[in-house]
This record gives sequence, structure tokens and C-alpha cells, in this order.
Amino acid sequence: MPVPTARRRDHDEAAEPAGRGSREEPAGRRAREEPAGRRAGEEPAGRRAGEEAARQRARPGPAGAFPRPRAPRTRPGQAYRSARPRRPPPFTRLCARRSRRLMNTAELAELGQQLRVDSVRAADAAGSGHPTSSMSAADLVAVLLANHLRYDFERPEHPANDRFVLSKGHASPLLYAAYKAAGAIEDGELLTFRKLGSRLEGHPTPRRLPWVETATGSLGQGLPVGVGIALAGKRLERTGYRVWVLCGDSELAEGSVWEAAEHAGYENLDNLIAIVDVNRLGQRGPTRHGHDLDAYARRFQAFGWHTIEIDGHDVDKIDRAYGEALSTAGQPTVVLARTLKGKGVAAVEDREGLHGKPLPEAEQAIAELGGPRQLHVRVSEPQAAAALRSVTTEALQLPRYDEGDEAATRDAFGKALAALGSARGDVVALDGEVGDSTRTEEFAKAHPDRFFECYIAEQQLVASAVGMAARGWVPYASTFAAFFSRAYDFVRMASISGSGLNLVGSHAGAAIGQDGPSQMGLEDLAMFRAVYGSTVLYPCDANQTVKLVAAMAGLDGIRYLRTSRGKSPVIYGPDEEFPVGGSKTLRSGEDDRLTVVAAGVTVHEALAAADRLAEDGIRVRVIDLYSIKPVDVETLRRAAEETGCLLTVEDHHAEGGLGDAVAEAFADGRPVPRLVRLAVRTMPGSAAPDEQLHAVGIDAVGIATAAKLLVEEAVVR
Repeated sequence: MPVPTARRRDHDEAAEPAGRGSREEPAGRRAREEPAGRRAGEEPAGRRAGEEAARQRARPGPAGAFPRPRAPRTRPGQAYRSARPRRPPPFTRLCARRSRRLMNTAELAELGQQLRVDSVRAADAAGSGHPTSSMSAADLVAVLLANHLRYDFERPEHPANDRFVLSKGHASPLLYAAYKAAGAIEDGELLTFRKLGSRLEGHPTPRRLPWVETATGSLGQGLPVGVGIALAGKRLERTGYRVWVLCGDSELAEGSVWEAAEHAGYENLDNLIAIVDVNRLGQRGPTRHGHDLDAYARRFQAFGWHTIEIDGHDVDKIDRAYGEALSTAGQPTVVLARTLKGKGVAAVEDREGLHGKPLPEAEQAIAELGGPRQLHVRVSEPQAAAALRSVTTEALQLPRYDEGDEAATRDAFGKALAALGSARGDVVALDGEVGDSTRTEEFAKAHPDRFFECYIAEQQLVASAVGMAARGWVPYASTFAAFFSRAYDFVRMASISGSGLNLVGSHAGAAIGQDGPSQMGLEDLAMFRAVYGSTVLYPCDANQTVKLVAAMAGLDGIRYLRTSRGKSPVIYGPDEEFPVGGSKTLRSGEDDRLTVVAAGVTVHEALAAADRLAEDGIRVRVIDLYSIKPVDVETLRRAAEETGCLLTVEDHHAEGGLGDAVAEAFADGRPVPRLVRLAVRTMPGSAAPDEQLHAVGIDAVGIATAAKLLVEEAVVR
């Protein structure tokens, strides 16, 4: 298929999107050949950059560096100000005055060996880890760190810092060795790798280290999140940073990688550079394609990437490849590097059965690698960026609905999100090509520059949101509730990262009607309740929805909002407040004989059932438990004490949803009240919404029948 034309540009020059059309040269020639897509008579893309890099490497001078103090964190649109630097010692000041130079070939090779040695040392001290996976990529990281990365380790929130994602997170010894070489950590801390209380975990996380963009270790996630970061850089921030993602070859078997590859190509993300460490060996043996770089190149080229194939242990070829990548405009670049796992130590090099194990003779291996070194890298500083793109803040004016009206909660969500976007310029919206159903189209119309269409690729949808959240944006990502199951591992890893995500699932439950069970979110409450630190909300009317949409923006962690397809009565006034962790008691009296606990669509069924029961002289309490996690423990316990019995009703499977959330309110050892749960316990088919609710026993009739049985008022015929 035709691929975008690559045009040469200077490293700091803004990229201009290239059109998608035919060209004379095919993309993906090896680094030793002329790069594809150059114009007739033009110098080959990347050659000037490579030659200039070679000249700079030849200049004599020290490669030492000293870190500077950290500045305060910034949010999108907030002015960036440097912290007042501490006065360094005289020798530091002298070195700082010298102009920064690139490392030459010999120095780069030595740095690669140092990273290998320190990876071996760290894993040996821990008694576990992945040193061989680190050793294969050591030269790739050495050249990047010394000659191409622009990053201030003392100011990780600098808006123009390049962003680095270690997608092969098990190679964390290499990452930590690079941090040591850059002066970010000391040698003593390096040797705390994988120990209790250490920041240097087996797989890196941003909860512990400010230089880590996202938690990795579940393979196939680094590139998708990198796409999200690159989207933020290209379309939102525009400060010129580049996104570097180091992948392993094994993870290229993951479908999420190709969702990311297609999206990056479609968006012409020329600020994204993937580096693939093709070391041939996975955990149990050879990978699918081994050292066949062309097999990988063809796949990336099909998605519109510029590809470069190199020897991943030749530092000069690596250097030129990175220069070519930075000179390629209009399309993302992947550097496919042939490497050897365990490079440099004969006993483990390119051998199977050694994945995830420290080297058996670490001291001998270190000696074979030339012994420990103490090279320090002065990483290039990022370009000046006084402030990010302006972000406006206005008074929030949420839509208002009159009591008695009817509106779908998904409609209220769309209007509330658009209003929130007008009030907060840091809010972005993403959708999986169902925006006309989820109603994110309201945001897209009002704020097209901050709306991101991710198409039918739910993994990339959530990954993009994670990447944008890492850059300080406030993402709302929406699709059908059922389809978030495809991206659940990304949600899980986002919680490990401490990401702030707002996920909104529409078309939940059997109440969607005729579309049938493939479209029904019946497991989503359980899924999201199980996520560490999550918040799970399920509104029943329009005014409740708009208030919760706004509240989500100020919460931490993973926030999930469940919306409904059909219209429902507005039962709350527009000025009612709905604190997270709260509930609303809609029916209550001294003679209540049981409590019905509902959320979302079943709230209206519970109210109708209460009216039916009242006609028969049976008074019941009705609680709208719109906050599924955290739950209003106090209200539930008081209801149990006063009525003696709780009846939960949910449009969800019985496992892990509303019923379990209520039961956990009594898990502290106190007497558990009589608790009966109505839920979707059969596999629904296609039927009208009211027929669906009746068939699974969660409509007003089912609730009233169950209540009568509980209070022993039912007549058995």
C-alpha cells in the first residue's frame, strides 16, 4: 500500500504532516542505503544529521554531567518556571560552563559496556531480574542517552523534555543503569534493585520514579501509551518533544502493538520513534520471526511507518539511525535493531533458557565485560519552553433538567462533558467510533481540537488516555460498557501507574433491549470495582449524571461512570448535590419493613415497586446507591439496623456488582443482615427493554414479588 512521503527536517524544526501518496523510493531501506521518500536532488534524509553527529563526536572534551534541582510540577497551560538552582561546587560550575558535546564511537561503546555491567550487578544483588534482556539493548540505550535524548532529570516535568517509555519493562536493570549514568541515582541505590522499600522495582512505575512515564511489564503496552503521549505532544502541547519507545521483539506478537502502529501512521506522528530490540529469544525460546528484520519492517511499512534496519550493537549505525529518525517528517519511525540476548558474555550470549535469571557467574561475567566503570553522561537539555499552549478556564455551566422530564443519562453525559470542556481547557475526550451513541460527539462538536477518535480499537483508546494523563491532561474515554473488557489489562496497568482516567461506559445492562447480550455491559461494575483505587459511579437520572461527570475530573485514580441507553424520568432537581461515596434515600419511614437498594435503571423500578407495595400496606425504604465504590457504608448499616433486611437490585450479573458492594459494607465482623440479591442470572436474548427487565426479574413486578416473599406476605397457590 502507499505510505506517507518522508521529508527531511532539522531536529528542532516543527513537523509538517505529509500527504499520503506514491513515491519513487520504497520506505524502509536499511540505514546504509538512502532513506525512502526524499525529493529528487535532495541530500538523503538523516545523512546531514549523521555526519554532523560524527563531527561532534570527534571533538575532545569531558562527558561528565551534574544534575540540577527540580522545579515544581506543571499542568497543561500553566506557565513553566525553573526553580532557583542550588549553588554547585566550583568544579561543577566549571564543567557546566563547557559546551555539551556528543560522545564518540569509543565512548559510546564503553558506555554500552557500563550499562551491561551495571545490569548484571543489579540483578546479581537482587538474586533475580532480567540481565540478558538488558544486555541486548545496552548499546541502543547508550547512544540514545548520550547523543539524542533531550531531558532534564532534575526537572522531569519540563514541558519540552523528550519522553522515554521502556515497553519491555522487564529490562528495568538497563533503565536503572542508565539513570545511574545520567546522575539521577547513585550506585548504592542501583544495588537495592527489587528489594523491599526500594524505588527500583522489578518493572518500573511512575508511582516510585518521576522519570518513568507509565508502568510497563505487561507486554505490548508501551507503544500504545507512547502513541497517546505523542498525540498530546503533536496536537495539544506543541513544545517539540520527541517520544522514544524501546520495545522487545516478543511483544510484537500482541495485537495492541498493531493497533498503536496503525493509529500512529494514520496520525502522522513523526515525533514518535520506536526502537525494537530484536534479540531473537523470548522467555521459553525463539520468537516467531527470530532475526528476520524484514518481517517486522513489512508490517510497520504497511501502517505507514518509516523503517530502518540496523546492527543493534554497532554504535555508529545506531547513531545514524537515530539521526535519520529525527530527520523524518510526516510519519513515525521504527528502528529495527538486530541484537543478541546476553551480548558480551560468552556463557549466556544468544543462549536459550536464561530469561529472567541473574547470570550464574556474575563476577566472571563482569570481568569479561571489562569490569565496572564510572562514566557519567551529560544528557542534552530540552529546548526552551516558557509555557504550554494556552488553556482557558471559565465558570462551569452544567446543563439543567426539570424534574419530571425524561432524558437518557448518556445524553446528559455528552452535554455535561461539552460544558466541562468549555470550563476546563485541560479536559480531552476520546471515543472508540461510537460517539453518536456514547454522546461524546457533543464534545467533538464543541471542542474539535481536544477530541480524539480512536476508532474500533479499545486498547488504543485506553492507552491514548493513559498517555495523555501522563502529560497532565484530564481524559474522558468512552465506548460501550461491554467493550471496555477488551482493554481491561490497560486499565489494570493504568492503576499501577497511578493514572488519572475517566472511563465512561454506555449501553449497560439488559435494559439496552433488542441488541442482545453481545452489546450488554453485564460485567463492567465487577471489572472496575476490582481495580485498585478505582471509583465506580452509576447515575439514575440526568441531573445526577451531570454532577458526577463534573466531580470525576477532580478525583484520583481510575474513575468509571456507567450510563444508560434509554430515557428515564428526572427525579432530582438541578441543584441537588451527589458527593462521591454518598447515596440518596428516596423512600423512608419508621414502619419500613425492608430496604431496597438500587442504582441506575433499577432505581426507577424500585420506586415503582415501592408504590405497588404501599398499596398493599407494605412500607419499604428505597436507597439510590449511585456510588458503587466507595459505598455509603453508614447509610447501609443504618438501613439494616432499622429495617432488618436488604434487597439489592441490579442490571448486572450477580457477581461483583451492586450486591457484592453492599455485602462488603458488613465485612468488618458485625452481624450481617438478611441480604437478598436480584440480578441478571440468565443469558438474555433480544427483546424490548421492559421485556428484558421483566424476564430477568429486576423490574417493578419482580422487586415487589421478592419483597412480599421476604416479609412473608406472598400467597403461595
